[in-house]
Amino acid sequence: MLSILKFQNVLEQLLSQSQQKTYLLAVSGGVDSMVLADLFQVSGFNFHIAHINYHLRNEDSNLDQKLVSDFCKKHKIPFHLYEVSKNDNQPENSIQNWARELRYRFFREIQEKENLEFLVTAHHLNDQLETFLINLSKASGIRGLSGIPANENGIIRPLLDFSKDEIYDFAKENQIEFREDKSNQKTDYLRNKIRHNIVPELEKISSDFLTNFSKSIHYINQAKDFINESVDNKIKILKINSSESQVIIDKENFSKESELIRYEILKRFGFSDENEMQKVLTAQTGSSFFNSEFQLIINRNEMIFEKKKEKRGKNKDEIFLQINENHIIIPENIKKEIQEFGNCFWEIDKQKVQLPLKLRRKQEGDVFFPIGMIGKKKISKFFKDEKLSILAKQKIWLLCDADEQILGVLPFRQDGRFATENSSDYLEVGV
Repeated sequence: MLSILKFQNVLEQLLSQSQQKTYLLAVSGGVDSMVLADLFQVSGFNFHIAHINYHLRNEDSNLDQKLVSDFCKKHKIPFHLYEVSKNDNQPENSIQNWARELRYRFFREIQEKENLEFLVTAHHLNDQLETFLINLSKASGIRGLSGIPANENGIIRPLLDFSKDEIYDFAKENQIEFREDKSNQKTDYLRNKIRHNIVPELEKISSDFLTNFSKSIHYINQAKDFINESVDNKIKILKINSSESQVIIDKENFSKESELIRYEILKRFGFSDENEMQKVLTAQTGSSFFNSEFQLIINRNEMIFEKKKEKRGKNKDEIFLQINENHIIIPENIKKEIQEFGNCFWEIDKQKVQLPLKLRRKQEGDVFFPIGMIGKKKISKFFKDEKLSILAKQKIWLLCDADEQILGVLPFRQDGRFATENSSDYLEVGV
């Protein structure tokens, strides 16, 4: 049964010296979050409350807001409100994802402004079961089956071990006022279908179903911790090289690992799609895969996980250059990138180029006329002849003018068309 003492013990297990921490509680007005607010208030924790009025349920939404606001006034708890308006560009589809992004952005803004260490939500054991079943249907791996984490990324969920019925009983026993969200009774969403159609049937099979499920989730989480440790060790064994921005893994030995280990390693770098894993294993040299944080490059027998760089302004692959007298100024950070491949000193006929000059990355179809050679050459062919790795090719800068004429590949070769021919009107570039 849920009790104040049990709750305090759970929170202390999640956060040592929990009484000394500061918290922001996400409170909707439903029974779960109102019980959570009461537990924090009775326990004497230092906390604020945040509420979002989406205005999706007309007067019911306003009554939810009033309930939470009145609770805060009664107990002198700092109250933060966000009211959704037309300016928030509510989408016609994916309302749940939109609402989730909006509220977590709001919560983080409050935490930063008020210096509150932890966000606390009222997820409970029934939510845990629903999430498990949703993830089970998606083949989400050990992490998905381990359910909702109780303490992750500064988000604390101290009610995960308590069922919905236990929360209702606590609310009744302690006369805690709450409001029911009638939209939760609908079965428009997958979670509600599981809640109303599947979970009741499972509980009919065994009266101890939720209790046994809670034990199973704890066992799965222990297995997840063991697997994570094994994956850490496997990465160390498979790793050929690494730095702050990249990790290189032996592809042949990676392919010999079990499907579970391969899946978990790829997931560490944000590649969690099962179909994507098969593509990686059969990919030819030169193949690339992307996600929001990493680029995976297949280079012969190497798997190169490269962190994406932050954008440099509007176009991260284009940098306009200043000229001081006749000297082309290259930013120091870019100069260091170029010097990884060598040094150069070129003189460019100023009469043959259009200013401003710029640096950019290679584009499809780029050609130039390498000095000392007859005729033109594709930049891609030049890279191949120089035996540059896939990763190296992505780091090369081309010097171009305003008409997109390529003046050279830094620091390898200048374009012979723009080299000075005893001209006194020239520009010099040196790295």
